[in-house]
Amino acid sequence: MYLNSKAFIMASISVVIWGSSFAAIRVGLQGGISAGHLILFRYLIASGIFILYALRPGVKFKLPKKGDFLKILILSWIGISLYHFGVTFGEQTVSAGTTGMLIGSGPIFTALLAVFVLKEYLGVKGWIGLGIGFIGIFIITMGTTGSSHQNLSGVLLILMGALVTSVLFVYQKPLLKRYSSIELTAYFTWAGTLPFFIFFPGLIQNLQHATMEAILSALYIGIFPTAIGYATWAIALSAGKASTISSMLYIEPVVAVLTSWIWLQELPTMISIIGGIVAISGVIVVNLKGKQRPTITETAA
Repeated sequence: MYLNSKAFIMASISVVIWGSSFAAIRVGLQGGISAGHLILFRYLIASGIFILYALRPGVKFKLPKKGDFLKILILSWIGISLYHFGVTFGEQTVSAGTTGMLIGSGPIFTALLAVFVLKEYLGVKGWIGLGIGFIGIFIITMGTTGSSHQNLSGVLLILMGALVTSVLFVYQKPLLKRYSSIELTAYFTWAGTLPFFIFFPGLIQNLQHATMEAILSALYIGIFPTAIGYATWAIALSAGKASTISSMLYIEPVVAVLTSWIWLQELPTMISIIGGIVAISGVIVVNLKGKQRPTITETAA
């Protein structure tokens, strides 16, 4: 199935605001908010947004089925809690642009999981596209790390985030057949927030001593990347194939580099620009794989 306009638009919105989140996280950390408090604060905001939406007159949220409750809980803790733990704590020592490059490896995991878990067909062009995208991400990383401070533990935490978020993207696909994208995103957000309450002690005091820019950055990532970004991504997944849509994430590193350049004055090198062009080329190649033969499931539908 070719990437349709609805899936493309929704995935693009997610990728752009997710790409900007790395710089916003960095600003929050540099402005005095601790990593743990930043994660909890952004998810309290996002959870509150979904609670207000669910309480709106005329909005009906159906409760998760008994068989889905545990699956939603586990996916939330893996794809939400572990992901944000890895990225936020990793960014304490890794720059925003480099973080975006490392998270950009996520589509490789997502596409592979989609093939083996969802039995989605990935043609030769799809595999070539993934390879090109990975090379592009590698080039961007090499062009960014030369002027950025990082350590091994921070890099490993961020790569863990890239892996676990791909698990969420793939395994939530069947759930989107039983729940709306907004419902599922709300359940993931509420459940994913629970582990972050271990950071609650000292939250108010920490926010009181943080800079205004850090507070505004935390509000931004709580509303846009956390709430809106996951909602639009769920809509995209419900409208297209997980392996094809995941290729859009190759654009995220480019957005991350540009945002960190504008916001944090982290100038991208020519190598980074070349890597971005290569990464986008990988997206185009993966999308062209839609002309390959469909899966058995798609034919039956």
